[in-house]
Amino acid sequence: MMPYWVKSLVVLLCLLVTGECSRHRHRVRRWTGTVETQKHGTALTKKPPDVTKSRKPKTENLLKVDDHDFTMRPAFGGPAIPVGVDVQVESLDSISEVDMDFTMTLYLRHYWKDERLSFTSSTNKSMTFDGRLVKKIWVPDVFFVHSKRSFIHDTTTDNIMLRVFPDGHVLYSLRVTVTAACNMDFSRFPLDSQTCSLELESYAYTDEDLMLYWKSGDESLSTDDRISLSQFLIQKFHTTSRLAFYSSTGWYNRLYINFTLRRHIFFFLLQTYFPATLMVMLSWVSFWIDRRAVPARVSLGITTVLTMSTIITGVNASMPRVSYIKAVDIYLWVSFVFVFLSVLEYAAVNYLSTVQDRRERKMRERARSQSLACTCGISHTRTMAMLDGTYSEADTNSLAGYTEDPLGPEEEQEMRGVSVSEKPEHMVVHLSVSSESTATKKKRSLRALNIMQNTHAIDKYSRMFFPGSYIFFNLIYWSVYC
Repeated sequence: MMPYWVKSLVVLLCLLVTGECSRHRHRVRRWTGTVETQKHGTALTKKPPDVTKSRKPKTENLLKVDDHDFTMRPAFGGPAIPVGVDVQVESLDSISEVDMDFTMTLYLRHYWKDERLSFTSSTNKSMTFDGRLVKKIWVPDVFFVHSKRSFIHDTTTDNIMLRVFPDGHVLYSLRVTVTAACNMDFSRFPLDSQTCSLELESYAYTDEDLMLYWKSGDESLSTDDRISLSQFLIQKFHTTSRLAFYSSTGWYNRLYINFTLRRHIFFFLLQTYFPATLMVMLSWVSFWIDRRAVPARVSLGITTVLTMSTIITGVNASMPRVSYIKAVDIYLWVSFVFVFLSVLEYAAVNYLSTVQDRRERKMRERARSQSLACTCGISHTRTMAMLDGTYSEADTNSLAGYTEDPLGPEEEQEMRGVSVSEKPEHMVVHLSVSSESTATKKKRSLRALNIMQNTHAIDKYSRMFFPGSYIFFNLIYWSVYC
């Protein structure tokens, strides 16, 4: 009898020659009574089938993408296809007064029906796809009117979603950040309110091909309650729609997202209004400074003027160069005028004081020259003689404060002997006064004279006129703009 190993060797040689190893492999295993082993001697087990590699219909085949021409709109040649839109505002990022624009991040969703994408489904469930399928089907060509910059977010992938229902209804959603222009009116700045709008419109399809509308009316626009801005208070969001006409292409449906912003005033009160008011009040301090303190009053006036110029320059640097007057300009320039007038007030006071000093100096020189012709006694009685019979009213007024000394009998007879028509050659007046009382009265009169000279009349009136006028201006200003 042939040994067992010889039989096995013969069978293997036959199978190798005929090339039917795969068909008779199980026979070899049964005859040899062995199993295939791995390199390290461990037995191999049979793996379960991979279900991911099972053949299923492709999405393109299920939606019949290759069977239709999606470069044409749905129902081409028929009535306009309605496309509903709703928007969810995620954030209002910034408002720029200099560039007159705003930046907004939003979720833009489109709703329409394309029967070419309908498919059979036993569960009537929709299918959701990412942005790769969008390039193969028709989608509305909505764009933002008056936009400066816009982009679709792509972290970590393109933020695009496409959801198709079995009856052909489509939801197309994307996350967009757009910077659009906003025509602002700064005539009441910073006590103003601005109304901006984001406009959506089809770029290629007129109202005869595509009807763009808000899907749920005013409820089509939803916002996050946590949206806030540093300088503005968001008062209202609302939607509108209308037709836009282009002379070369026709009428288009246009949707508007309108929102109203009211500016916070507290920041500008601290940075602009309070400093300007304090500078005006500081300029009034010069009215209480002695008019002879020229360096103090001049330096105070120049400091307040330069500070007001700096405040005006800083405010205009953060604003667009508009050709009309803003509310803040009125306040700052009126304040600047008040500060400048305080400097001019001191210039007028200094000039008038100089003129008055010159006039008094001339009067003192004239009185001194007239006193050279007088004879005055230094004893207990003083005598002043008006020679040649000439004396002025000022000379008689200068005798005030002196006591009259009664004439003697001989002098009285001589005066009676002079007729009215005859003019005496000289006139002698005897005045007696106490030397102590005269010195006291002169000291008091000099003190009063110094006070009257140092406190000029213009400074007195300015202390009341400037504050009163500025308060009146503030009452009118805040009642008009608030």
